[in-house]
Amino acid sequence: MFEFGIKDIIDIVCVAMMLYYLYRLMKESRSLNVFIGIIVFVVIWLFVSQVLEMRLLGSIMDKLVSVGVIALIIIFQEEIRKFLYSLGAHQRMRRFASLFSSGSKNKKDMDKTAIMPIVMACINMSRGKVGALIVIERMVSLDDIIETGDIIDANINQRLIENIFFKNSPLHDGAMVVSKRRIRAAGCILPVSHSVDIPKELGLRHRAALGISQDSDAIAVVVSEETGGISVAIKGEFRLRLSGELLESILTKELLG
Repeated sequence: MFEFGIKDIIDIVCVAMMLYYLYRLMKESRSLNVFIGIIVFVVIWLFVSQVLEMRLLGSIMDKLVSVGVIALIIIFQEEIRKFLYSLGAHQRMRRFASLFSSGSKNKKDMDKTAIMPIVMACINMSRGKVGALIVIERMVSLDDIIETGDIIDANINQRLIENIFFKNSPLHDGAMVVSKRRIRAAGCILPVSHSVDIPKELGLRHRAALGISQDSDAIAVVVSEETGGISVAIKGEFRLRLSGELLESILTKELLG
C-alpha cells in the first residue's frame, strides 16, 4: 500500500525549490529553452521506463542520460559555478567557513581613509561626466581579473583614480581593481552580465559591474559617462542614482560594518 507522509512532502518541496532556482538561473543566462528541453526529455524518459516499461527504448534513453550528465556539466559549467558560488557565499555558510579560516581576508582590509578617496573621486568624475568602473575586492580573490589589466599597485589616491579614468587615458575603458587598501590594477576586463532585467538605459560598464557582483562578493562602483550618475552593484543588484553621501554610507556599511 502506498503511504504518503511528511517526508514525502518535504521531498516534493525540495525538488520544487531546486527546479525553481534552476529555472531562474537558466532564465538569467539565456539558457531557458535548453532547460525546458531537458525537463521534457526527463519526463519522457521517466514515462517510457517507469510507466510504459519499454525495455529497449528505456535502456537506450538510460545510456543517453548517463552520457548526458557529463555533457550538461560541460555545457552549463558557468551556471554550475555560479550556483556553487552563490551557495558558498550565503551569509550563514560564510560564517561557518570562517570558523576554519581564521587567517582569511575580511572586511577590515579597508578603512575610512581608503574609502574617502574613492568617494571624492566618484563625486568629481560625476560632475564632469567622466565614466568610471571601480571594483573593490572583499573575501573572494580577484587575481584572475587583475591579471587581465595593467598592474599599478599604488596607494588609493583621489587624483590617481581621476587620472586613470580621464577620457584620454589608455586605461579609462577598463575597470580599476582595489584590493587590500591599494589600487592593484586598471584597464581590467570583467565578466558581462546577460541578465534581461538590466534597464536599457544602462550601458556596458553597468553590465560589467553587475557581472562581477554576480560572480564574486566584490563591490562595483560605476560613474556613467552619459549622465554622470553614480551606481553601485552588490550581490547581483544595482543601487542607482546615488549621491556622494549615499555612496560613502553604502561603502562604509559594506566594507566596515
